[in-house]
Amino acid sequence: MDKFQIIGGLYRNVLKPVLFAIDPEAVHEAFVRIGEGVENGEWIVGSLLAYKNPKLNKKILGVEFPNPIGLSAGFDYDGHLAKVMKHVGFGFNTVGTVTAKEYGGNARPMLGRLPKSKSLLVNKGFKSEGAVHVMERLDKKQLEGHVTGISVGSSNIPEVNTINKAIDDYLFTFDVFKNRKYVKYFELNISCPNTAMPETFGDIKNFKKLAGAVAKLKIKQPIFVKMANEMEPAYSQEFIVHSVKNNIRGFIFSNLVKDRNNPAFDKEEMEMVKNLKGNFSGKPTEKNANLLIRNARRKFGNEIAIIGCGGVFSAEDAIKKFDAGADLVQLITGMIYEGPQLVGGINKQLAIGNGE
Repeated sequence: MDKFQIIGGLYRNVLKPVLFAIDPEAVHEAFVRIGEGVENGEWIVGSLLAYKNPKLNKKILGVEFPNPIGLSAGFDYDGHLAKVMKHVGFGFNTVGTVTAKEYGGNARPMLGRLPKSKSLLVNKGFKSEGAVHVMERLDKKQLEGHVTGISVGSSNIPEVNTINKAIDDYLFTFDVFKNRKYVKYFELNISCPNTAMPETFGDIKNFKKLAGAVAKLKIKQPIFVKMANEMEPAYSQEFIVHSVKNNIRGFIFSNLVKDRNNPAFDKEEMEMVKNLKGNFSGKPTEKNANLLIRNARRKFGNEIAIIGCGGVFSAEDAIKKFDAGADLVQLITGMIYEGPQLVGGINKQLAIGNGE
């Protein structure tokens, strides 16, 4: 039994029952405070949780990734954990989603657990301290040697109530971060299902305007478009075509699911949350995310780069995404359910599979 199995057993059998008896948003806030507080003891975190092997290195869209497992947007909203996540074992980590203006989040509860469904109910709605505030924090973190990305969305506030205003909002945040050397990639989040604006960038005509506007900024870092989950492959391909026309070649499949009749849900759990707002991460996203990855890779080949996201709770889950055509994989929910050692454990299994 290796250290990842031992730590995983302790987490699931001792710590997780305690944490899961506490409000999930309170647990998250505590984890952020503790995580930022151990920055100076990061070598201890790394010795316990991380796994390093040069065979895991990947170069995607010009960026060197020390391993292919990343932290997806939606966990480190404001960059508090940007320095420590590398030492947890992640090969890259996304800060945000960051918006131009501050937003305190949707009405609570913003998080809920569905253990039988291996899912989280998410209703944050682009909670963010605002682009300038996040930039000022990250500027102080000495992120050389880290692969840090910024997920960009439009501010979820009443003033941003048209597509043109939302585009200006996106452009402001890109402009804040585009010359920061520590920003190695961007995510263009067009698919958050928890925002209030009546129109969305899930409509191809709106997305075309956004992609064209972003292209005019001449951003040097690669951009990955965060795609919706419940989308027909043919429609998702339209977004890819128009992205590539604007020199955007990265895609993330995928975001949360809305359909509460998704067969991956436990019916009793869904009955318990029927009156709560929000959408869902974890296992319910997995099937269609993998379908979208597979179809995009078959259609576009090596013309694009793909990050697989959704339902990764084990190395086997990650391998399914790689087999479908993903270049990299992201996770959050799997770490919450399985423990922070999950990332190192996945990387070790990937290395062994490649002949450690």
